[in-house]
Amino acid sequence: MPIQFLRRLSGKRRTIKANQYLGMALSFVAGAVNAGGFLFVHQYTSHMTGIISSIADMIVLGHVALALASLGAFLSFFLGAACSAMLINWARRRRLQSQYALALLIEATLLLCFGLMGGKLAASAGLAVSGTVMLLCFIMGLQNAIITKISRADIRTTHITGLLTDIGIELGKLIYWNIDREGLSASGVKANRPRLTVLTKILVMFFFGAIGGALSFKHVGFASIIPLAALLLYFASVPVWDDVRLHQRRRARQR
Repeated sequence: MPIQFLRRLSGKRRTIKANQYLGMALSFVAGAVNAGGFLFVHQYTSHMTGIISSIADMIVLGHVALALASLGAFLSFFLGAACSAMLINWARRRRLQSQYALALLIEATLLLCFGLMGGKLAASAGLAVSGTVMLLCFIMGLQNAIITKISRADIRTTHITGLLTDIGIELGKLIYWNIDREGLSASGVKANRPRLTVLTKILVMFFFGAIGGALSFKHVGFASIIPLAALLLYFASVPVWDDVRLHQRRRARQR
């Protein structure tokens, strides 16, 4: 049963439930990386609105180096999203079962590198910190593009602004009174309760991920990132292994 669950969770064939479960899990990871990484780089790495504002502020104040550092973070997020899209489309063209799992595998590998090399980065300053910010932004862009492609832009995991907007819209529909002067309105406004529930769960998972990430990073340090990388590797394992076995069978037939 776990194998079948993992195959549905990150495999080629998608269901609404699988998208929701993966979205909640990735939201937890994003919250942990965002909050935990802040304790090291003193910057949130999924908040592109704030980074764009920071670029403008630094330009106006004449801090060119800081503006360039923020621009690097912005471009890294952008490139992460683009890399994810290219990888998914490449795997889709080849009809791989791991078309989404491959991007998760890359994210896990990058997180693992950050967790293992974080101590050395902490001993450095300047370019090392800027490079870490760019790495984390790339990871966040990569992850957000994965779930966006999977859910057809219905789910986001690395930033909360759009999520809160969607929750607010559904709550507004939920409490709206469908009564006019003549009684109940024929075209009543109805909230999408299942969607509201899922969005709320994703928000809660991000919050608890942020708490867990901050606490673990504070007490454990960079090694706290390693379990997150292991979790993503676990999610990606079955579809990737399916493709490996299929490739081996094809090679055996050609001999």
